[in-house]
Amino acid sequence: MTDPLGIQHGGIHASLKRRASSGEHVGSPPAKRPIVSGPWDLEVSSNVYTREPETPRYDLYPPHPSIEQLRYQLLLKLRKCYQQACKSREQIDVPKESLNRWLMEQKINDSKVDPVFPCCENPEGVISGSMFKEIMNDVPMKLLKPRFTGDARKQLAKFAEACKKTIETRSASDADRKMVKWKADETFTWLRETVGAPYEAFQERLTHLKETVQPLVHEAAKSSVEGICKKISVLSRQYARQSRDSHLSLFVDPQNVKKDYIGESGRYKSQAAICGEYQFKEDALPQPQKPLVDYLQQDKDTVLIKHKSEPVRISLNYLHKLDALYKYHVTDDKKGELFLTRVYCLVKRYNAFCNEYTLCQSTQGSIPTSVFESIQRNFGVSFECFSSPFNCYFRNYCSAFADIDGFFGSSGTFFEYRPISGSFELNPPLCDDLIDAAVTHAECLLAGTQEPLSFIMFVPEFDGGKEKDEISKYDCLWIKRLQNSVWKRKQVTIPAFEHEYRSAAQHILPKSEIPLRSHHATAIFWLQNEAGFEEWKPTEEKVDSLIDAYRPGRERERDRQDLLSPERQNPHQADKAVAAAKAVSVGNSAIQPPSAMPTNA
Repeated sequence: MTDPLGIQHGGIHASLKRRASSGEHVGSPPAKRPIVSGPWDLEVSSNVYTREPETPRYDLYPPHPSIEQLRYQLLLKLRKCYQQACKSREQIDVPKESLNRWLMEQKINDSKVDPVFPCCENPEGVISGSMFKEIMNDVPMKLLKPRFTGDARKQLAKFAEACKKTIETRSASDADRKMVKWKADETFTWLRETVGAPYEAFQERLTHLKETVQPLVHEAAKSSVEGICKKISVLSRQYARQSRDSHLSLFVDPQNVKKDYIGESGRYKSQAAICGEYQFKEDALPQPQKPLVDYLQQDKDTVLIKHKSEPVRISLNYLHKLDALYKYHVTDDKKGELFLTRVYCLVKRYNAFCNEYTLCQSTQGSIPTSVFESIQRNFGVSFECFSSPFNCYFRNYCSAFADIDGFFGSSGTFFEYRPISGSFELNPPLCDDLIDAAVTHAECLLAGTQEPLSFIMFVPEFDGGKEKDEISKYDCLWIKRLQNSVWKRKQVTIPAFEHEYRSAAQHILPKSEIPLRSHHATAIFWLQNEAGFEEWKPTEEKVDSLIDAYRPGRERERDRQDLLSPERQNPHQADKAVAAAKAVSVGNSAIQPPSAMPTNA
């Protein structure tokens, strides 16, 4: 195969039917855009306006597969060092998704040396409040809610022993040592003398031990945990500079780029983030007839994209979605010659960030398609504030990595985004500081404009006995803050286990494994200024429609109805357009089957 990218035959771009879009730049001729069916609606036009026009960002370097592979390896090393530090110093495993939350937390005020690794200014490292709290929550051992009485008895004994061992190996006052030893011995005596105690008795003893002893153990372990936080910060700073230097070495002259742009004032249609014009060195580019990446068809639903000896996997339908987003937003690659290379960099970046999607559900999940349809139809939502090219429903959104996501429609991070008008979906990842910063930014935006502005915010709510015991590290301070916000117009709560989310790995999972039942309640807040409230008022009828759309199985019912009848009852305008386009494409056989995709024998 001499043309694995399919450049001579249009590649992946030739397999999609296109139509005119309303999202073109002023003065350009009408261009045809692809229509791709799936759990998204890329035909929805954005109602968002910003204060800043579309201009190149020269701090965003164009991605390169070799650099993404380097970042992947460095991030694996950072995760390994974190695990080793927790195990050697505190004899505990890394808290679940702790490093992912730390990476996102640091993005709030990052120096932007590298898009993945935070780089603090202090060479000795900084102490992250969220990382410190999560490690401390598991010291001297991680506690789980036991299912049976025997499990409760064993956990109480282990906790007492761990407290005694920790205080003996740390520098602590004699009074603290005596107190911990006395309480631990008292617990052991009670366990020996008590036979047939009920479940509640063991839990009460554990609670008493946590209240009296654990604070003393935490004080003794404080300096050690701070050392872990600083070590990870220093390593991240080192890896950020290593990644940056390796990236800069691929460019001809990265420091001599025009940067004299002066910001303008006005009202502009929202646009995706774009890179400045950089030129790679010749040895960093593929030779003629030798592509930078190889395209491999694994089966009818999955494809592999490989650079050197490292492949990445993605669903064929999601590859078509990325192609559609690429056509909407890219201006420097009209022929699609760099499309697969950029897709490889995108998938590799998120594989590294999500640790191959082994543990990332609470930080990268998305709300169901039926909920997106409801808020778009009833509240005019056309923009997502925390999303990615994989799980976005609209073609306009904010995401974590503007340097690579920008090719697929991202406008950069939400904290750097300055809209003055529009209706937004706001579903931040589960991270205390990140949610708090998102609320702060949304309230500042609402206070800074007289035009209609609305945010529908989805946040987890952990209340009550079982949830509070299992997830005590989350204080849910954001709930109280949102309840007291001057911009709050409406609040509803969806109970736990009565709604679903979509998996973060939806672009590689089978369709049946994508819906995930939520183990916690979800609170929904409407934050709106006066003009936004008048434009998108949360009436009881509209709110009830949203709650119904969140019902478990609602998305599967929607898909089943699509199969039986392409045009659903009371479809909104975008649904009708997509259904009509599908009918035309089937009649004319315009869309080629997956076998028409380029393959590499």
